[in-house]
Amino acid sequence: MTTNFKEFPYDDKTTHILLPERFETIDKPVTAIVIGAGRRGYVYGQFASQYEQQFDIIGVAEPNPIRNQRYATTHKIPAENCFLNWEEVFTRPRFADAVIIASPDRLHVGPCLAALKAGYHVLLEKPIAPSEEECRQILEASRASGKIVAVCHVLRYAPYFRKLRSLIRSGAIGELISIQHLEPIEHVHMTHSYVRGNWKNSTTTTPIILAKASHDLDILRWLVGKPCTSVHAFGGLRWFRQENAPEGSTHRCTDGCKVEEECPYSAIKIYHKLRERTYVFDLPEDKDAQGDYIMEQLRTTDYGRCVYQMDNDQPDHYVANLQFEGGVTASFSLQAFTSYEGRRTRVMGSHGDIVGDMTEMVITSFQNGKKEQWAETTDLHGGGDFRLMADFVMAVHANDPNMLTSTLEASIESHLMGFAAEKSRKEGIVVPVHC
Repeated sequence: MTTNFKEFPYDDKTTHILLPERFETIDKPVTAIVIGAGRRGYVYGQFASQYEQQFDIIGVAEPNPIRNQRYATTHKIPAENCFLNWEEVFTRPRFADAVIIASPDRLHVGPCLAALKAGYHVLLEKPIAPSEEECRQILEASRASGKIVAVCHVLRYAPYFRKLRSLIRSGAIGELISIQHLEPIEHVHMTHSYVRGNWKNSTTTTPIILAKASHDLDILRWLVGKPCTSVHAFGGLRWFRQENAPEGSTHRCTDGCKVEEECPYSAIKIYHKLRERTYVFDLPEDKDAQGDYIMEQLRTTDYGRCVYQMDNDQPDHYVANLQFEGGVTASFSLQAFTSYEGRRTRVMGSHGDIVGDMTEMVITSFQNGKKEQWAETTDLHGGGDFRLMADFVMAVHANDPNMLTSTLEASIESHLMGFAAEKSRKEGIVVPVHC
């Protein structure tokens, strides 16, 4: 599908994104209920604030009363449309066009099935579900309802990956032979989300290969353009373990830890001194009170615990080799111990190669040695978040899932690759993928 794009300003930064020109043709806004007013729900809320003539959030379900109230205030949601749990949403007849599910990983299936049964279109955060059986259950429910289920594989909408795919499809580097792809989590991000944070335990959430990397598996499948046939994976939890706790460390960073000042994972340094990632604390509006509030959170929540003494089990390094139909191979690496974020990609073809890092890439021809450089600076998953939202709004407005970059079936493929990778990693075998 060919889409014409034009430039729109994007929030209060200097960054710009491209949204479809047809976006302006909507005569009344698509309405939605957001389930989960955390970080991802906040991002979709930003889109609604920026493009209120096209998209209107009229309901919210969020158990945290502070987030619930703030979200309702920001989007002018009436009290009768504010719910403390998702089940309450579906006790009423359908009162919006769509439901956005941005709740924790293991709370995706229930609200998604309920939304489809009630006649809503759905924008579903990844991962779709924690098991293959539940993924297929959602697929069957979507088919039976005739409603759109769009999975938030936002990297498909990032200019970087769109350009990569276009170059591969055009034959710019000849026949595609192999891809190397790195997802550097960044060491602080790793401890924040996967050691101390909500995704620290794979059994209560989902394995990191899905929780973090279903984006990447989806992108590799999208770039290759053919099904993955088998996976061989390795990795584990190497560093964030009790036996690696330095001498003098304590259960909490606030307990008089003798190495706190020199520890790169010090909660006091990250959250209190640098004020990074403090959105998890729902800070009070009074800025003078925020410092004491953060310290209290570090004394009472997991975010203040020593990273070596957590109940985490997510691998801090993970590699997977992927075989695709037709012989194309890919190697994927998910790594905690980097000083940077942002995917890195190397694409090898019969007549050239491409080296990129999410914001720029260099395309080299083997035939004449000519190098072409491409660059674009964006934000929020490489600019993909708002583009995804624009296409979802248009798809719902037209009741046409073809306005999205992929079907639900295609999105599920990346999850099947992830389930196979986990089986391979744990059992030490090559696992076939049956899409």
